[in-house]
Amino acid sequence: MIKTVFEPAIPSRPTYGVLTPGVGSAHLFVADGEGADAVCDLFAQGEGLKASSHIIYIPGANGCDRSAALQALGVPQFHRSPSFAAAQSRLAKVLADAHMGLQVYAAGTEGLMAQVAAAAQHAGLPYEAVQMEHRGSLARRVQCVHCKGVTENVTLDPFVCSHCGLSLFVRDHFSRRLAAFQGVNIDAEDPGLVPASVERFK
Repeated sequence: MIKTVFEPAIPSRPTYGVLTPGVGSAHLFVADGEGADAVCDLFAQGEGLKASSHIIYIPGANGCDRSAALQALGVPQFHRSPSFAAAQSRLAKVLADAHMGLQVYAAGTEGLMAQVAAAAQHAGLPYEAVQMEHRGSLARRVQCVHCKGVTENVTLDPFVCSHCGLSLFVRDHFSRRLAAFQGVNIDAEDPGLVPASVERFK
């Protein structure tokens, strides 16, 4: 799958590059769904990373599972997790135990990459220290600004908040701190006047 091309957006919207081999003592890769392809493409550039790499992989919510391809890379540590929530404790432990020179890479959906960057920041790394490449689904991780609940894998706009039931318009504004886009009540001034949902984030 080729690199995702995004339309121009507001300044808070993150931008992503292409994973490139970093120079470091250890390499941590976190990917979901088609993000595995970005990791495989990086390893195809050379064998130098293999001996010091740790891969954490979550199959995509869209059913994409590239576990076999990542396992075939032959890295010392490979962990397949059913969800990011389930992988969080492992990610936090790897980051907490890391020494100077750790290189961190995230690939796949925006929600996954944002949560990896947030975990890295919590561990003391700057946001810019995490290389990110978008692959696969454009589904968004959205926080309702009213109840503060977060809904994963949002593809529709507007959509119904999974926590409070409000109909939300999905803004392009992105919070690095929350690792989520912002959802705002679309019918606050005209209750019940909600336009038909459109699949905007396939």
